[in-house]
Amino acid sequence: MALRLASQRLTISGVTAMRRQFGETTFRAMSTAVASSAGSEMPSVKDVIIQLMFVDSSGARRKVPGYVGKNLWEVSEMHGIELGPATCGHESSKVHSDEWTEPLYGEGPGSGFDHVLLVGNGADTAKPRDGLEMRMLEHYWDEDEIFPESRLATQVTLTKEMDGMTVYVPDRIVDDIP
Repeated sequence: MALRLASQRLTISGVTAMRRQFGETTFRAMSTAVASSAGSEMPSVKDVIIQLMFVDSSGARRKVPGYVGKNLWEVSEMHGIELGPATCGHESSKVHSDEWTEPLYGEGPGSGFDHVLLVGNGADTAKPRDGLEMRMLEHYWDEDEIFPESRLATQVTLTKEMDGMTVYVPDRIVDDIP
């Protein structure tokens, strides 16, 4: 009981000191009402979820939801779809404008195990392959296994335009030999 009274006194004295420092107008009663702006709706979860179809090498299909802003590897891991190990999930450079491309040192793909093929809605809206991604694909996969649709799953960030896209998962490279 004494501890509760002491903490209440500290809280009240702290608020009083802050009111002296910042003025009365900075402290308003908290409201549980939803903030709204005239004429615009709040985004819903549906606005950031897209549907993806994963097809494995045996032809088995699996439709899964994915979050806009996540990459394909993260979505596949979230749903238990095995793409192999990924050593990095970041871009190696970020294009800010026509004049400015920011190099992101030490980032980018570190392996080519997470090879996928993108087909359908939004596949053409994915960021183009860069030289590092292509090198990883060529290092880990044979020339006849790399197609124009080939991408590394860690390098494909999902966008709203990719809703309904099909992701083909080729037969995996054996990566778990002791």
